[in-house]
Amino acid sequence: MDNWFASKWFVRVVSLAFAVSLFAFVYITENSSSQNDSTFPGNTDGFQTLDDVPVDIHIDEENYVVSGVPEFVTVSLEGTAGVVTPLVQLRNFDVYVELEGLEEGQHVVEIKHNISSEINVFIEPKTIEIEIEEKASEAFQVSVDFINENQLAEGYELGEYEVNPTEVTITSSRSVIDKIGIVKVYVDLAGLDRSVNNREIPVNVYDSQGNELNVRVEPETVVVSADINNPSKTVPVSVETTGEMPEGYSLTSISANVDEVEVFATSSVLEGIEGISTEDIDLTEITESGTINVDLAMPDGANVPDMETIEVTVEVEEVEETRTIEAVPIEVEDLEEGQDLSFIEPEASEMDITIAGKPLDISELSADDFRVFINVDGLGSGEHRVPLTIEEPEVEEMEVTGEFEEVTIEIN
Repeated sequence: MDNWFASKWFVRVVSLAFAVSLFAFVYITENSSSQNDSTFPGNTDGFQTLDDVPVDIHIDEENYVVSGVPEFVTVSLEGTAGVVTPLVQLRNFDVYVELEGLEEGQHVVEIKHNISSEINVFIEPKTIEIEIEEKASEAFQVSVDFINENQLAEGYELGEYEVNPTEVTITSSRSVIDKIGIVKVYVDLAGLDRSVNNREIPVNVYDSQGNELNVRVEPETVVVSADINNPSKTVPVSVETTGEMPEGYSLTSISANVDEVEVFATSSVLEGIEGISTEDIDLTEITESGTINVDLAMPDGANVPDMETIEVTVEVEEVEETRTIEAVPIEVEDLEEGQDLSFIEPEASEMDITIAGKPLDISELSADDFRVFINVDGLGSGEHRVPLTIEEPEVEEMEVTGEFEEVTIEIN
């Protein structure tokens, strides 16, 4: 037996067996590691950061309020990717401060979490300084601030309004409640031409300096209704003119096709409106009867819907002028040779004539344009009553009247 252990073949066999065993061990170990890596792909280190993790507050909310707790914190997670990644994706964890059992006053507390201990958790900030105060609630009247009232549609104005409810309950710490100076809602009126009906509007709370306060308001909104009115009144319409009628024309009548209109404007504007006139009609351009469209002269801030212009009827007639042409000579026709003629009545052999017609037609006429004469053909010696004849120029619609229709003459 001793000889066999001393044999060189024994040594060789043992060496070979050891080498085979070592090879098998290495092979199995590497293969097992490869299989494990393939089966568990997340078995590598992971590190992720979340910047917007909300902080819950555990406190007796019936009796206390707390200040100083941040709304969000930054949370960094370190661990195997297979655990960290699903946690980040699902966010199925809580970050909170535990304030139950703490008394009123200031405290430094740690921000906690309920994340598995398999993961390293880093929260920034880790600790915070908070203040616990007794909760207080108080009712406040809600005021309404109507903004841009001067930008309502033209002619519209704010009327009556109502708020429901008229007061809200505000809850916070006593120190904050004591700071409250303003509780109001804002209603924007810019461009409105109709009433505000049952509009829900959030309630805003401010201190006396106008700084907004973060408090709990119940209810958070109130309902506001407001009348947006478009007042009106009916006023007479007058026709305004400027200038004079052209020469030879007379304006016999001028009237609008409506006697009155309904004017819309704010109450303050309507107070100063007793009537509406047309824009001035220039009479110097009117030479015939007819109907014209004329704009209404609207005061600022007022309007007459669907009636920017009205019709005005104008009646015009041409004017008849009367003129007297003096001392027109009376001519004698067919006086026989050797006879003498003298005028007894009138004594002078002339007379005045009166003409009536359109001014433009008769304004330039003179005695030279007319011929007045008597015809004494066949009359012998003695006194005679002879008719006068007037020859006149051809002027349309002109009337000519002599001073005498007959004259008394004497023939010798």
